[in-house]
Amino acid sequence: MAKKVSLIEAQEAVEIWKLNNFSRKKSALQLGLPERTFSGRLEKAVEYGILENSNSNPIIDKTKSSARINCEIKNGIVLIGSDAHYWPNNVSTAHKAFVKMARELNPSLIIMNGDVLDGAGISRHPPIGWEKKPDLVDEIEECKARLEDIELACPKARRIWTLGNHDARFETRLATVAPQYAKIHGIHLKDHFPKWENAWSAWINNDVVVKHRYKGGLHATHNNTLSGGKSMVTGHLHSLKVTPYSDYNGTRYGIDCGTLAPVYTAQEGPTSDQFLDYTEDGPLNWRSGFVVLTFENGELLWPEIVHVMDKKRFQFRGKVYYA
Repeated sequence: MAKKVSLIEAQEAVEIWKLNNFSRKKSALQLGLPERTFSGRLEKAVEYGILENSNSNPIIDKTKSSARINCEIKNGIVLIGSDAHYWPNNVSTAHKAFVKMARELNPSLIIMNGDVLDGAGISRHPPIGWEKKPDLVDEIEECKARLEDIELACPKARRIWTLGNHDARFETRLATVAPQYAKIHGIHLKDHFPKWENAWSAWINNDVVVKHRYKGGLHATHNNTLSGGKSMVTGHLHSLKVTPYSDYNGTRYGIDCGTLAPVYTAQEGPTSDQFLDYTEDGPLNWRSGFVVLTFENGELLWPEIVHVMDKKRFQFRGKVYYA
């Protein structure tokens, strides 16, 4: 019976392969393995989600997080969604629109800009009354299902998840109550989503910074690009807007991605369960939707917004779509 290849062995095989300029023969020799056995470990790495394809280069190692991921896009589209706060049995219009546009626009890069996970049951905040929250395992499974929707809609796109404060709840709770488990597989949120690269920020062409949050308040988008000195794409505030800023260096943009969660008007009824109690059914200056960035010859064109109109419709480039 063939020996089962562990995740650690698969990760090691990938690292050795990269160091040896993708030579299987040299890598197998370094590990003291038959070349056929080494190739089997690479195939197992594909199953684990560490590699896209063991026969192609370059390789994206998706097992590690970093502070920053750098991306180069000369000509192409970037789709950026944020603040999905996925809960079980609650697929939003914005999510359906995101999947539809991923299929139609064929972006070269997709970024989920934080708070994919809500983490309601592991929040540091006390419960409001006797509100019912989903179990964490059900939230994780919902996130997997919704991200798989996106993966299947545009399988060739590079996928990045810039972490948000709600995402951080997963490891914060574990680090607080069970620090001894820090190096065990499964303790980190990224372990459950191997097809997505993780970082605090993604930099595109060194001109556009995508991160979950920076400045706060009503004028956050203006202050983000003014203080950051770059075009900045953030989430967190759910406001969905583009704020241009021009100076002697040209024009750059402060962009808020809005939210992929359901946010409805007072006329349509309450907002989604994730926010219902703590917003106390008050009016919200929030909008469901997401952002489309287009690059031509490495230059960012005017950022575009996909805006959810109601529970069935969304608009983009002057056209109304049904989700």
